[in-house]
Amino acid sequence: MDDGVTPLVRTLLALEAIQDRPGVTAAQLADRLGVTERAVRRYVLTLREAGVPVESSRGPYGGYRLGRGARLPPVVFTEDEAIALVTAVLSATAGQRQGTDIRREALDKVIRALPARTRQQAAVVRDTASGAGRPDPLPEPTVTSALVAAIADGRRVQLDYRSESGRAHAWLVDPWALVVRHGRWYLLGHAHHAQATRTLRVDRVVAATPTSERCSVPADLDPVAALEEALGAGWELETHVRFDAPLAEVSRWVGAVSGTLTQVEGGCELRGSTNDAEMYVVERLARVPHPWRIVGGPELRQAARDVAARLAAAAD
Repeated sequence: MDDGVTPLVRTLLALEAIQDRPGVTAAQLADRLGVTERAVRRYVLTLREAGVPVESSRGPYGGYRLGRGARLPPVVFTEDEAIALVTAVLSATAGQRQGTDIRREALDKVIRALPARTRQQAAVVRDTASGAGRPDPLPEPTVTSALVAAIADGRRVQLDYRSESGRAHAWLVDPWALVVRHGRWYLLGHAHHAQATRTLRVDRVVAATPTSERCSVPADLDPVAALEEALGAGWELETHVRFDAPLAEVSRWVGAVSGTLTQVEGGCELRGSTNDAEMYVVERLARVPHPWRIVGGPELRQAARDVAARLAAAAD
């Protein structure tokens, strides 16, 4: 397990494992939780201090089990608490579709316990989470909960949003879906101020207030595909690049977030946009192991020259 999982969560997971498998050993618990046996003993001590009668015995048939007659009351989450748990687990395990991770198994149980109006949307967020990468700031649980509720109820939301530069905005948005991509949370929807589809960083939403106005989600919406397409369009600087390789080969290296690839004679072309030309060169183009050249975008061309000069200087 990574450091994003708190000791309290691990302690609760240890309790669940002891309940499910009476006689489970410290070594088995350590392997299941991804921690050391010393940490397991610390979790057991925490449970005992909380009044949970965890018994232990030595020998080939020894292990941990709950004391005879012990019955634990059910744990009841508020809707905001449940969404906060979903947020934390998805941010740590995005991209894992199978139940091979104990955190994902616990997440499925939490989602099943959610109220009907939010259960479906939480499941959509879980299923569209993709590609865990470096951890980004977690969105505020109250904001996430408000957005999930608005999507489930089909209501527009008034967003107080703070851009990367720190500028404050007040935007009216039709929320369609929440998508986790590379550990970062996005709200996909129709932004009325721009009259266009937009992707907004959820961790930059200061407040989300559902309105009484109704809205609807496009019937054919694919949240992941729509997010990728939206991330590659609508930015200030044009990008137009030609690759001397078949589209099938280039598409393995260039995702939809970079723009749209089209087959042309002798290769393929990428058309898109960005607000950071140097990042586009370094992160999107330099990694492609095929010959390419910039066809359009003066800022992109200058960024490529600047990056190339720094690399040449470093090599010399």
